[in-house]
Amino acid sequence: MTKTYESVPNTNINTRSRIYSLCAVALMTAVTCVLAPFSIPVGPVPISLTTLVIYISVYLLGWKMASLSCFVYILIGMAGLPVFSGFSGGPGKLAGPTGGYIIGFIPMAVITGMMISHAKSRIVQFLAMALGTAVCYVFGTAWFCVITDSGVAAAMSACVLPFIPGDIIKMAVALIICPEIKKSLKSAF
Repeated sequence: MTKTYESVPNTNINTRSRIYSLCAVALMTAVTCVLAPFSIPVGPVPISLTTLVIYISVYLLGWKMASLSCFVYILIGMAGLPVFSGFSGGPGKLAGPTGGYIIGFIPMAVITGMMISHAKSRIVQFLAMALGTAVCYVFGTAWFCVITDSGVAAAMSACVLPFIPGDIIKMAVALIICPEIKKSLKSAF
């Protein structure tokens, strides 16, 4: 009795796929760690490139791997490495007024990624990014209100409204560059 090759699972392909996934998560985590610390202080919450990297991550990696990338980024920051805005890190940053926004990156990646993975239309993809960002705003603003004992209106005017135009620009940039990056990655692998 001879064994056919069809009956033997191709573990080489599965191993390659897992290695590719791990490398992709590590790469996007590294990109986040490099770009997120660069920020512009505009009040209690700085403008950073973190949301742009998350938009790119969910588009390129899907929601599971992008969420894992966000989680690893947060763990690296909690460990004290200066990967959060303004080159800060440590658990104190998460306990501070902007900690809710940092934690909000995870549900942002999940929601945005799940919606983008089912959407072909760029308008729907844009709306997915907007919804994910709104969820991040809710997490961050609620935490900001608790920590600073601020009212919702004051927190919204200080922590949300100034960021909407920039986040819209980041969403547009992600929607322009991500299809090209994804096309290049598919042809390379």
